[in-house]
Amino acid sequence: MRTTRALAVAVAAGAAVGLAAPTASAWADPTNIVAMPSVIPKGGHLTVTVDGTSCQSDGKITSPAFPDTNLQAIPGGSTASATAVINSDAQPGAYDITAHCGGKTLTRPSAFTVIHGGVRGGVGGSTTDGATSTDMAIGGALVAAAVIGGGVFWMRRRTENRV
Repeated sequence: MRTTRALAVAVAAGAAVGLAAPTASAWADPTNIVAMPSVIPKGGHLTVTVDGTSCQSDGKITSPAFPDTNLQAIPGGSTASATAVINSDAQPGAYDITAHCGGKTLTRPSAFTVIHGGVRGGVGGSTTDGATSTDMAIGGALVAAAVIGGGVFWMRRRTENRV
């Protein structure tokens, strides 16, 4: 008798969760916004992906850094994508992206950052042209140390051979 009650409660709970799940997922549409690359120069191409079934047929993305862009469905799922071109007059800094899908909106704050010039890669990056005076001083000191060290080593070896 206890097994029958437990089974009835489990079936009722499963039915309640099963009926509520589609409602919960439709309520949260769109659900996620991803911008790649996260750091981009002016005039660069930004790819934005939005999760949500309502975004596949009727959706767009907006931001102060680029013109409104329509989303295109990605086959085989509930995801849509768009490629936006960053305005040439966009100011450097972080920007939000807002997805408008099926009468609902979702905003991702600081989704990407616009920088002035090229993308900085590694230590030092590409923000300077050529070697600085500090680089030249360090390089010159290393070369001088190598020449002096080599001369001392050569002179010591030469005197050892005479004895």
